[in-house]
Amino acid sequence: MKAAFRTPGFPRLYAGLTASMVGDSVMLLVLSMWVKTLTGSNAMAGLTFFFMVIPSLFAPLMGVWLDRVRRQPFLVWGNLASAVMVLPLVLVRDEGDVWIIWTVAFLYGISFVMLPAALNGLLKEMVPEELLVDANASLQTTKEAFRIFGPLLGAALFAWTGGWLVALLDAASFAIAAAVIASIALREEEPERDESHIRAQIAAGLKHLVADRVLANMLVGFGLTMLVLGFCEASIYALLDAFDKPATYAGVFVTIQGVGAIAGGLSAGRLIRRTGEVAASALGLVVLAMSMLGIAVARDLVVMLACAGVMGVSLPVLTIGYLTLIQKRTPQALMGRVSTAAEVVMSVPGAVSLAVGSALVSLLDYRLIFAIIGVVTMAGAAHIGFWLRDQIRADWRAGGTSVDEGLHPVGQDLLGEDGRARDAHALDHVAGGDTAALGALGADGDLSVGEDRRQ
Repeated sequence: MKAAFRTPGFPRLYAGLTASMVGDSVMLLVLSMWVKTLTGSNAMAGLTFFFMVIPSLFAPLMGVWLDRVRRQPFLVWGNLASAVMVLPLVLVRDEGDVWIIWTVAFLYGISFVMLPAALNGLLKEMVPEELLVDANASLQTTKEAFRIFGPLLGAALFAWTGGWLVALLDAASFAIAAAVIASIALREEEPERDESHIRAQIAAGLKHLVADRVLANMLVGFGLTMLVLGFCEASIYALLDAFDKPATYAGVFVTIQGVGAIAGGLSAGRLIRRTGEVAASALGLVVLAMSMLGIAVARDLVVMLACAGVMGVSLPVLTIGYLTLIQKRTPQALMGRVSTAAEVVMSVPGAVSLAVGSALVSLLDYRLIFAIIGVVTMAGAAHIGFWLRDQIRADWRAGGTSVDEGLHPVGQDLLGEDGRARDAHALDHVAGGDTAALGALGADGDLSVGEDRRQ
């Protein structure tokens, strides 16, 4: 990870994002906790998360706008807007003000979609391709660390003073992030406007994900996992009941999972550099599947908690591998739309999984549910391993460097012998300016390119 911090500007970017991560981790659970306290209703508290998820359904449209602006200024103004959006929470007094919390939750959802997508583009702009995995690993590990104590701190502050102090702390964290990111000396090219029809612009991100053979098969493998991973959240209390533990013991489970996630984040960079993003992601799915199967058969509390730790190890490996792969294989001109399209494709199966899991937990034994999660996740890993075995072999031979042997000759001309882009914007030329000109990747990975003009 240290190599990424030698990149000019990245230490400041990391510092700014760390500040906003503190506020996010403290605030996340407080919103639903606040609604539960005011109304006494679990259903109304659950609606808080629903309002937070709604913006992801419109993510592709937001991605179109994002690809029209420079990323650094967007992150600055986006963080400032996020600081302002949480301030109305200080006005909440009683049950009649729940609508304020829900409005903030909706705006928070927009922030969760737009800021990470802009960050993907900024990282691609400022960090050399070979160091992207280190940059992503450092950010993901820090985020996981905050998830261990942030929600507990937020709950404690809420119990002590109410939600107003948490809101002010969150607003301050966003403002600090904006100030630090604004201080980064970076020259970004002004994006050229895409003159194609708005529908073509909206669909461009999803088309790129589907057209790129590697990203498409990774998406299938991850999508299978997301279809069942939500069962785990729905079944956690049934699991604790089986071990005669109260609902509050879920905090222990999550903490151990968080410790595992930190370990996974610290080791992910080295693993991905050695094996490549595809192999590391497939391995992460295998480890996740084994942890779920382990929970399904565990009879001892210590064994079950150990499996929770192993589960945590796998999650950052998956996230870092997939994020890095998207950044490497996506032209800068499409980064916003591809990032937001990936958000939709991954969040919809996740939402379905949560709903189905809530129903299954009343019908099936928790052991069977965790076994289903493990088997389906292993199927996702097998899909990636089988259909992308050539990419895995190529990455392994290159020592983890992502090499796409199926690029069209036009694309190969823009790549060095090691498979990396010769300059920061080389891959933009591969895509061409008109996203409608993107051809489909065939089984051999060939890419048909239309008129070569910058977006």
